[in-house]
Amino acid sequence: MMSIIYRNSLMVLIAFGLLSCADDFVEEQPPYQLTSENFFEAEEDYENALVGAYDILQSTYLNVLLGEIASDNTHAGGESATDVVGWQQVDKMEHTPVNDDIDDVWDFNFAGVYRASYIIENEAKISFDGKAQIIAEARFLRAYFNFELVKWFGAIPIKPEGRFQLGEETSIPRSSVEDVYAYIENDLNLAIPEMSQQPLQVGRASKASAQALLGKVHLYQDEFTLAAPLLSEVINSNQFHLYGTEGDEDFLNLFEFVAENSAESVFEIQYTGAEGAGFECLQCSEGNVMVGFSGVRGYEGPVYEPGYGFNLPTQEIYDAFESSDLRRELSILDIEAWASDTGANYTIGNQDPQTGHTGYYNKKYLPRENENLGDPNLTQPNNYRAIRYADVLLMAAEALNRGNIDDGLALDYVNQVRERAGLSEINASGSQLTDEIYRQRRLELVGEGHRFFDLVRTGRAANAIDGFTSNKNEVFPIPLEEIQFSQGNWEQNTNY
Repeated sequence: MMSIIYRNSLMVLIAFGLLSCADDFVEEQPPYQLTSENFFEAEEDYENALVGAYDILQSTYLNVLLGEIASDNTHAGGESATDVVGWQQVDKMEHTPVNDDIDDVWDFNFAGVYRASYIIENEAKISFDGKAQIIAEARFLRAYFNFELVKWFGAIPIKPEGRFQLGEETSIPRSSVEDVYAYIENDLNLAIPEMSQQPLQVGRASKASAQALLGKVHLYQDEFTLAAPLLSEVINSNQFHLYGTEGDEDFLNLFEFVAENSAESVFEIQYTGAEGAGFECLQCSEGNVMVGFSGVRGYEGPVYEPGYGFNLPTQEIYDAFESSDLRRELSILDIEAWASDTGANYTIGNQDPQTGHTGYYNKKYLPRENENLGDPNLTQPNNYRAIRYADVLLMAAEALNRGNIDDGLALDYVNQVRERAGLSEINASGSQLTDEIYRQRRLELVGEGHRFFDLVRTGRAANAIDGFTSNKNEVFPIPLEEIQFSQGNWEQNTNY
């Protein structure tokens, strides 16, 4: 977070330095008057700032990619066992405070907090119709980013009144996990009454988006009696359904372009391939960088475009699906079988048995053939389904079951998900139903970045993830440069 502020401040200083060297230009041009303090003078300013806050969501591709690699679902992959060393370290649970990729997760998400806070702290500047909705969406976004941060790092610094300013890192402490969650809940509770029932534009959050996120926040704290009603409201709104269960929808198209922003999408992060990108600023890409990095190495063939071969599903997760489960075909590409059927060619990169080639690829987020511009590995237009209706059903089922609220309704939600996948209904209750909910969450959401955090929050990570150390790997290390910027004000997470 503070490294972002330092870099931005440095750019300002450089700009002033350049201007001071150009005396003729300074004399001929009027002084530039726009500052962060006087920006919000018209409705358009609030709208533009909100676009900026949404825009940084595109950088959360890294949360998804690393969240999956950290779990027992996938290997890091890549060209070799040293390709993107930070990802390889996360795969082996050997990450440290100097892991640049973990630092990016910190930086990108705090940038989102900063942008959303900028809008909220200027809430009272002017009045106009629709401002309450904008402020509510900003609160939703700040909650989304802070939720990602508390999942990854545990205790984080928060500043309720607005943005962090340069120097405050030495005085504002890391807040407890409990206080961070309370802060997130407050933002969402303030947002929900002001948010529209339907997104005002494609990609914007709705009331249901905020209710689902708040339900998830409570679920992560085992607050089942608070989570269940919120998630049930989303279900009972009748705004959503499982894709493939109505009309001419085909379930196997759920992660194709045709199903983006479908009736299963409670909140979806938008990407586009209409603008180029470069490795010097991956977070600047308007495309989904994760997709290009997940593509098949050296691929030549139909349907897909090549990529860098990261985030490779394991044999264990492939075998976890029943043969009749449609989600295996939806979720995982068996490259040998595909090449045999289509004549496609590909190459194999990393062959380390711990982190390398498995023969499988994350089919949900493989790069499809499209007309994206620039480096195709960086500008894939595949949207990320951040909160799906299937996820809401399974979260509600978990809250109802683990909270001893209503196993019958929980079972109904689980069977809806199973039936859509081509599986028969089951009859279970109590701990057996809990285990089935956990199993369905893994199979339904594989490749979407949720598995590691599900394992951690339910106390199952040490038994599932190779190399996982209890009382350490539940969270990731605070980046060393942030500790240094704080001048000792922030302590490192335990055992890092």
